[in-house]
Amino acid sequence: MPEILLERGARALFERMRGLRVLVVGDVMLDEWVWGSVSRISPEAPVPVVAVGDHSFTLGGAANVASNLRAVGARVTFAGAVGDDAEGRRVLGLLDAVEADRRAVIALGDRPTTRKTRIVAHNQQVVRADWESDAPLSAADTSRLCALVRTVAADCDAVVLSDYAKGLFSRDLVDAVRTAPIVAVDPKPRNMALFTGVTLVAPNAAEAAAASGVPIKDEASLARAGHALRERLQCSYVVITRGERGVALFANDGPPLLVPSVARTVYDVSGAGDTVIAVLTAALAAKAPVELALQVANFAAGVVVEKLGTATASPDEILALVGNAGGGDV
Repeated sequence: MPEILLERGARALFERMRGLRVLVVGDVMLDEWVWGSVSRISPEAPVPVVAVGDHSFTLGGAANVASNLRAVGARVTFAGAVGDDAEGRRVLGLLDAVEADRRAVIALGDRPTTRKTRIVAHNQQVVRADWESDAPLSAADTSRLCALVRTVAADCDAVVLSDYAKGLFSRDLVDAVRTAPIVAVDPKPRNMALFTGVTLVAPNAAEAAAASGVPIKDEASLARAGHALRERLQCSYVVITRGERGVALFANDGPPLLVPSVARTVYDVSGAGDTVIAVLTAALAAKAPVELALQVANFAAGVVVEKLGTATASPDEILALVGNAGGGDV
């Protein structure tokens, strides 16, 4: 049965993922969560008053990719930039907590650590506040980061470039990882040209439409956008994540492989793209066929959207969802 084949293939794949060396390079963020409840409206303005019950921090942005890779057993080195501030020190502590190697993280005195504060009440986000700078790194800081990245990439099984358009990426930084056998990218449209020649790019539908110049309205326009991106970037694979519509894979000039969403209940899509790029990259590094890699990554995304906040998916959780969903064709 197809579902049995998928479950067996995924189980064997997770065994091969253990110990893979993956470098994550990207825009790190500190996700701050303020959890509470609302019982009244403020007398000062027509806004809800949130009675705070809990307060927590998680790794966000590119660091959430690192968390997801650690969750499936990969050995991870993280490279990026934090501010020389309390938030940056908290990020370093959180990287230590997930046992990610942070030797390629640099601290900068001229910019803050990116922090996103979300206030959540009754499982609904009320408001978000951002502290950040998207100014490009200085030439000296870029050179320092490139030297660290180049050294680590030479010994890795794969690299993930996680771009949130906060000023980290440059042509030199992308060139510093090209010695790795697999380079996968979660890109932003404004930087798309930097990633020509990588193994895989995985934008969401809105990003793919902006980067390709093709508005995605149906499967025909989806196909045009995906093929245009693959031709433009000269990469092996383009994966377009489509939220509740699943994912689409472009691996050749033929029709895309469309994989439907497997989420049972969607609570929060925060970080689902991070999960897809993490699991997909680890699967490819473990020598999985791209179709199986995509299936497993799609199930991993189905796990995390059922959780509130940026989250990860363990192999046991992914396998459980494969079994509950009846699997799929490999």
